[in-house]
Amino acid sequence: MPTSSKYHKGLDNTVNLGIVKEQIAAASVASGRTPDAVSLVAVSKTFEATKIEPILAAGQRVFGENRVQEAAEKWPPLKAMYPETRLHLIGSLQSNKVVDAMTLFDVIETVDRPKVARAIAGVRDRLGSCPKLLIQVNTGEEPQKAGVWPGEADAFIGQCQRDFALPVCGLMCIPPAAEEPSLHFGLLREIARRHELASLSMGMSSDYEIAIAYGATHVRLGTAIFGRRDI
Repeated sequence: MPTSSKYHKGLDNTVNLGIVKEQIAAASVASGRTPDAVSLVAVSKTFEATKIEPILAAGQRVFGENRVQEAAEKWPPLKAMYPETRLHLIGSLQSNKVVDAMTLFDVIETVDRPKVARAIAGVRDRLGSCPKLLIQVNTGEEPQKAGVWPGEADAFIGQCQRDFALPVCGLMCIPPAAEEPSLHFGLLREIARRHELASLSMGMSSDYEIAIAYGATHVRLGTAIFGRRDI
């Protein structure tokens, strides 16, 4: 059974970043892919810019944030210093935040309902551009979590692509904490295969190696790099 990536307290966060990258590369090779086949999304939510900048300086260029407003407050200066940085929205997106999200984020991983898809399409038409989009699937059918339920995923993916002409490139999920994650990763992979979607954002600090074995192209790790959040 793969082991999770743990935060090594006492080590510089850039050292933890290097450890995590080595582990991801090894898991990718073990899954039959190249060492660089899986992208690390460093989850920087709640961390101040002073904590993020050293990770940027160490070469990490893909980050994930949960809240549009928080990202808008801290990321513009950081992206100005490191313009090749790519920012992923991994938290729930409200329709009234779509304009801000689409001007700040390079990837939105949490499209999950027609109201948001319609709003994204409208802003896309006005701006003439659109971030890459992933649809969040609530594989555990947990009412407290965002995401389209698996039984409705096929229809919603088709609606996004056909009715709204959105650039859907993949799927994202967050398995229930108390359940075997491989069941959920396998389900997400199967839905993606039916629609020929290449990107799978699945796996966090506790289960990313399992996710990579099931085909993850992006893993979202925060604690393993930055440590626990004071929230």
